[in-house]
Amino acid sequence: MNRKRIIVGVTGASGAPLALSVLRALRAQGVEIHLVLSEGFKRMLREESDIRPEKLAALADAVYMEDDLGARISSGSFVTDGMVVVPCSMKTLSAIANAYDENLIVRAADVCLKEGRRVVLVPRETPLSRAHLRNMLRAAEDGCAIVPPMLSFYAGEENLRAQIEQVTGKILLQFGLLHPEMQVWGEPKREL
Repeated sequence: MNRKRIIVGVTGASGAPLALSVLRALRAQGVEIHLVLSEGFKRMLREESDIRPEKLAALADAVYMEDDLGARISSGSFVTDGMVVVPCSMKTLSAIANAYDENLIVRAADVCLKEGRRVVLVPRETPLSRAHLRNMLRAAEDGCAIVPPMLSFYAGEENLRAQIEQVTGKILLQFGLLHPEMQVWGEPKREL
């Protein structure tokens, strides 16, 4: 497998622009994308965003239904470079942290973890309860990278798009990919 292959799960937390940015950045780098959109995410889109599910699906090489536990990404024999869940709802975080494979997103993450592959969770909630923090710790102890979409003031980002691109860059770094729109510490300021 020469081309990177990454599973992208998108769950019901707010953050559609971030999911779209990550998908675009992966596509631009030639990554083979396997996408699962949760029903909660689709519902959230109708309520919070003008982004349509089809826009995200068009960026993927393969799209799966959340309830398709027989999909190829649910098997360890389907080799990937890992998975990112962006945004990651607290429900999905809890399910991943506790290996409660109720849907394809959680099952695919569980498979990646058992096979020693990278799993990046981008939790989108604030403030965080003790239960949220316990689940993040448990997921991290099991091998997940926790990359909350934090503002990055050191990069001097002054608008929402630039902040989204900075977070996208942090996510891609977890897979050894450098996002050209990310401000790297110590390098000259780039213009968007």
